[in-house]
Amino acid sequence: MEIERWERSEEISDAEKKVIQEIWSRVYANCEDVGVSILIRFFVNFPSAKQYFSQFKHMEDPLEMERSLQLRKHARRVMGAINTVVENLNDSEKVSSVLALVGKAHALKHKVEPVYFKKLTGVMLEVIAEEYPNDFTPEAHGAWTKMKTLIYTHVTAAYKEVGWAQ
Repeated sequence: MEIERWERSEEISDAEKKVIQEIWSRVYANCEDVGVSILIRFFVNFPSAKQYFSQFKHMEDPLEMERSLQLRKHARRVMGAINTVVENLNDSEKVSSVLALVGKAHALKHKVEPVYFKKLTGVMLEVIAEEYPNDFTPEAHGAWTKMKTLIYTHVTAAYKEVGWAQ
C-alpha cells in the first residue's frame, strides 16, 4: 500500500498550490541555511546516501558537513530545483521537464538509487515543518505531502524512461 501511494501523484488543488508557494517563499528566503539543514539531516539519517558524494562522503560530524563548501553548493542546487518546481506549479509541463532533468541526471550520471528521493523529500518535509511550525498547519502538511509525492513520481518516471535497472 505504501509503495502504491508513493507512485501515484495526487492532483494539487489551487488552494494547496497557494499554501505551498506561501510557505516556500519564507523557506526560500533562507535557501542555503534550510537546504544545508535538510542535507545534513538526510545524511545523518541515511548515511549510505553519502556514497554518491566524493567530496563529503567520509564526513560524520554535522558541523563539518555544515562548513563544507561542496555541501552548501549542492544544497543551493537542490533548493533551486525545488524553487523552480514551486514557482511553476501551474505549469505541469515545466514541472515535468525540470524533474525529468533531475531524474535523468541522477540515474545516468550519478547512478543514485531512486529511493533516496523518497527519503530526501521526507526529510525536506520534516525540516520545513520544524523550522516553520506556525505555517505548517494540517492543511499545509497535506499540501506538502502531495508536493513530495509529485517530486518523487516525476523523478522516478524519468528513471523508468532511461531504463534504470536496480
